[in-house]
Order: sequence, then C-alpha cells, then structure tokens
Amino acid sequence: MPIVQIDLLEGRTTEQKRLLAEKVTQAIEESIGATPESISIIIRDMAKENYAKAGKLACDK
Repeated sequence: MPIVQIDLLEGRTTEQKRLLAEKVTQAIEESIGATPESISIIIRDMAKENYAKAGKLACDK
C-alpha cells in the first residue's frame, strides 16, 4: 500500500495535478507492481511565503 506525499508551491491547475497523479500512479505500478487501487497520493499546495531556498522566501523572488 504505497502512500506518496508531494509538496508543491501553489499555482498548479487541477488538470496538472490530475496528470501528476496519473503519471505517479503509473510509475509506481510499473516499478513495484502495486495495483492502482492500492496507491494513495497526497498533494499539498504550499503558499510561497511558507517556502524558502538559499535564505530567500519563494514569494520574494
């Protein structure tokens, strides 16, 4: 029962997330033989002010 968590900066469309879920499910199915019904994916949108890299908030870029 694979559970995948994906953190993204906000701004992706529902269609992009739908495609991501399909492709990730397919990759897990092909690589470890899990059935699609056993694969769970959690997509979390993160506000840009809640993510920093190299000391700078993503919202400040």
